[in-house]
Amino acid sequence: MTGDSTDGSGASIERLARLAPLAELSPARLTELATAARVHRAQRGTDPLAQHAGTDHAVFLLRGEILLSFAGSGSTVVVGGSGEGLHPLNRRQATVVRSKAITDLELLVIDDDSLDLAVTWNEAAAARDDPAGGRAAGNLQADFGGAVLSLANIQHGALAQLPAAHIEELMRRFERVSAQRGQVIVAEGEAGDWFYVIESGRCVVERMVGGVTVAVAELKSGDVFGEESLVSDTTRNATVTMLSDGELLRLAKRDFTALLAEPLLHRLSWPEARARVEGGAVWLDVRYPSEYQHDRLPMAINVPLSEVRNSFAVLDPGAEYVVYCQSGRRSSAAAFLFAQRGFKVWLLDGGLRAARRDGAR
Repeated sequence: MTGDSTDGSGASIERLARLAPLAELSPARLTELATAARVHRAQRGTDPLAQHAGTDHAVFLLRGEILLSFAGSGSTVVVGGSGEGLHPLNRRQATVVRSKAITDLELLVIDDDSLDLAVTWNEAAAARDDPAGGRAAGNLQADFGGAVLSLANIQHGALAQLPAAHIEELMRRFERVSAQRGQVIVAEGEAGDWFYVIESGRCVVERMVGGVTVAVAELKSGDVFGEESLVSDTTRNATVTMLSDGELLRLAKRDFTALLAEPLLHRLSWPEARARVEGGAVWLDVRYPSEYQHDRLPMAINVPLSEVRNSFAVLDPGAEYVVYCQSGRRSSAAAFLFAQRGFKVWLLDGGLRAARRDGAR
């Protein structure tokens, strides 16, 4: 028995700011982490680190004294709030095999992934001027404020799967533009040239259905739009209009492709895709139902491109998928959307057309 309990509350940002490496984070990021972190209490004489062994949690000592015993030999006493107590107890060069609370303890537990993402993005935002004369990432702190770089968005939203190596460069390439209520940002049928992130304000997404304009979604701060036509290299499939004044961050098509889209698109040839499915992956057909009905791969699931967002809560996030369409255009857009949400997906390069040239069926 560990004697460890959770009081259900987050930590104050003042207490977080004293911990390493949290002391380097911005106040806004500390506020988010304070909400994500949890304070645990452990009784004197217990082993409070036992239940965290092998987990993806960093454990800090806020108050009290603890004895840490290491693999091989050696031990040390850590006092909360100073010295070694400012560093994670369970993230050390020497493996901790046993701990003992010398006094009653107050511990802070935070998910490793949340901590790493927060530190990574904070470092990128604090970067100095580019030696080649590019825009300073540090000047983009305001541009990437609020919900755009919220912990939730960089963990599960549009930027969640961005390769770490691209973060600073991406922040340099974004442009900030003001938009007024009633302004049409993208129009259905036009060529796609920008990817957008809403920094502030609200937008409505509308499509023409049977000659009638239908509102299909409303977007808010932190939401994105414009990616589908860029990935699939087709015209815009909807019109996006500002419902209020606001600020948008936009990324040119070439930069979106190089920094966001391509790193998420894991392309497979027909032999590679077939081997992946034989190993347990699932075919995901993103064409219209009428196409799927008469011309599908064995055991394929049909999720038309227009329904991809609605399928996030339905499909098994633990499964592996190989996405295809006729030419690879629609499946590229679908694969990007799935990858953004953390699904493990591959793209059948060139679609069924290329697969048949390679001897499929």
